[in-house]
Amino acid sequence: MVVIRLSRGGAKARPFFNIVVADKRTRRDGRFIERVGFYNPRATGGEESIRVALDRITYWTSVGAQTSPTVDRLIAQAAKAAPAAAAA
Repeated sequence: MVVIRLSRGGAKARPFFNIVVADKRTRRDGRFIERVGFYNPRATGGEESIRVALDRITYWTSVGAQTSPTVDRLIAQAAKAAPAAAAA
């Protein structure tokens, strides 16, 4: 099964997550099929905290990929922020 989940990067106490499409059997930070975004929980000031390719997420879910609960929350957060960014 293919899943859309977070893959951790960054340094100790400074996490950075890539949103990846991967086989469920691979390790959390192991091989992945496609990187579809990122999430930076420590973003400050003008830094971008989340970026998601919503078109690629839609494609992968249409062919059967499952999203993790955290990724579901991040997708909803990014979708809510996308119209505001488009208007600016």
